[in-house]
Amino acid sequence: MSTTEERRLDDVPRAPGTAGATGAPARRLPAIGIAALRARALEIGRFLSVGAVAFVVDLGVFNLLRFGPGELLEHKPITAKVISLALATVVSWLGNRHWTFAAHRTTRHGRELVVYAAINLVGAVMPVATLAFSHYVLAQVSPLADNVATVVGIALGTVVRYVGYKRWVFTGHATA
Repeated sequence: MSTTEERRLDDVPRAPGTAGATGAPARRLPAIGIAALRARALEIGRFLSVGAVAFVVDLGVFNLLRFGPGELLEHKPITAKVISLALATVVSWLGNRHWTFAAHRTTRHGRELVVYAAINLVGAVMPVATLAFSHYVLAQVSPLADNVATVVGIALGTVVRYVGYKRWVFTGHATA
């Protein structure tokens, strides 16, 4: 069989995982619409934008409470973190509800809010746990160590939140 014939046979669509004429697996991607990919990319971009604003609120309030003027909660990092997370959650709720997932809001606002709060509690445990672990178990008490632990926890919590919001909170159908 010539090289040209092999290429033609390899161009024939096959079921995923089946071998082509050369014995190599077919290199076909699933048919995903460009519009669907663009919509998902825009949604993730909006989610990350809202998250960035909430991140600034979280880290800013945390640092103001711990190290800012008056050092209000200098020796209470967990209390400072809980307060900063609460404020960041309000910012996140507003942004995600009215911008990121606006097309997927449901008519059951109470249910949405309760599930949103539950997912945020799960997501909030991560930065609090990483901060507590770093501060109390590893005895890393510097401002840099506290902030690194917080950033690691926020990154883990962000993944949990996005998946949770998509799967359980904003479950309405997209509007045209």
